[in-house]
Amino acid sequence: MATYLAFFDGSTTPWRLDAAEVTTALAGSWGAVDAAPIRFAERPAVRWVVPTDDGPGEVVLPENGTGLYFDASLPDSARLAALLRRLVPDAVELVFCDQGYYFDVRVQPGTTAAELLAEVDAQP
Repeated sequence: MATYLAFFDGSTTPWRLDAAEVTTALAGSWGAVDAAPIRFAERPAVRWVVPTDDGPGEVVLPENGTGLYFDASLPDSARLAALLRRLVPDAVELVFCDQGYYFDVRVQPGTTAAELLAEVDAQP
């Protein structure tokens, strides 16, 4: 597994992700999930563990509420990014990338995980 991110520029909007809303969305796609407070990059965050075909995947919401970190396979992370897109207002630009920023894809409203994977594959 690797680390992927889906985030937006917090300086362009006051809107932020809500941990309870993320919990509800994750539970709707992966079944019962529990939110647990953790320290992430030396700051408070919320963590969820979701079941995947490759074992447990981790989803982390940092305290700034501007995105999620995924420690999961690329297909599962694309699925999470598509789920996140449904939570983020349409006017807010959402980016999906890997931790090394070897690819970055703009996640448009209504984008599916399969479409994100195709866009990632099309990156040079």
